Amino acid sequence: MRASRLLSALLLLQNHGRMSARTLAEALDVSVRTVYRDMTALHAAGVPVYAEGGPAGGYQLVNGFRTRLTGLTEDEARVLFLTGLPGPAAELGLGALVSATELKLAAALPPSLLDSANLVRSRFHLDAPGWYTHGDANPHLGLVADALWQQRRIRVSYRRWQEPTDVCRTLDPLGLVLKAGIWYLVATADGGNSPRTYKVNQILGLELTGERFERPSAFDLREYWTGYLNDYRKRLHQGEAVVRFSPKALERLSDLVSAEVRAAVESTGTADATGWVTATVPIESLIHAEGQFLRFGAEVEVLRPARLRSMLTATARGLADMYATKS
Repeated sequence: MRASRLLSALLLLQNHGRMSARTLAEALDVSVRTVYRDMTALHAAGVPVYAEGGPAGGYQLVNGFRTRLTGLTEDEARVLFLTGLPGPAAELGLGALVSATELKLAAALPPSLLDSANLVRSRFHLDAPGWYTHGDANPHLGLVADALWQQRRIRVSYRRWQEPTDVCRTLDPLGLVLKAGIWYLVATADGGNSPRTYKVNQILGLELTGERFERPSAFDLREYWTGYLNDYRKRLHQGEAVVRFSPKALERLSDLVSAEVRAAVESTGTADATGWVTATVPIESLIHAEGQFLRFGAEVEVLRPARLRSMLTATARGLADMYATKS
């Protein structure tokens, strides 16, 4: 542990130049007294580190010194492609490894490439969760990720939508996917061969069985997820509705409906003399469609199916009655 910290301190000085003891202590999450001891240890080991006093003083390396101790550990290599995702990496319990990996990568780069890397970091930022959400709570995500790394079988209690809602499953974790701030586990269940998808935040309890499993050599997580999304979209829209959209509603399509609905409006829509557009659009269910079209207020009119039109009519009358009695 101390050797790793000494290396981190050395790389910090190499990448940032002069640093005060307090700044080093904050970066390494140790006390200032520990920093004093670490700097003494580095000097005793032959590292040309020295201190300058005064308000602008601190520790720094002799000009021109660069360490070659920049080899990545196995765990750090695993998180190489998560260095641009500090939030998700922290959720997986890999935040400290990402920081150490970034330090080593920075130390290994020549100054010109390091400047380019810092420029990218200062101008690009990835925020994974969607709007109006901070992602979801995942108390079991760390254990799931650990089982995935180690190819260990897990036993979970899981809450799903259909009856029975609470079930127990023995899973072989094959992959984790972060989609719009929500983590999904891809795994085979109860000795089966067909991968399935589970929302990690729906896991109610988790037990590590201690059993190892053989990961299918032909399994490709990216390919599986692409196919899963395509199947999901096909299952999602199981009906159609004929709807009239006002010019104001057309301006709000990108905010209130899915890309599939927008595409349907564009491909099937016909405009009348008043600027209203009639289109045939896909819908998930009558209940979902009712809520979706109510967002537009009086700027849309559902023509078919008759059942959906009746539902919207009843809701509109109920709203009118409620507000009339309170005016």
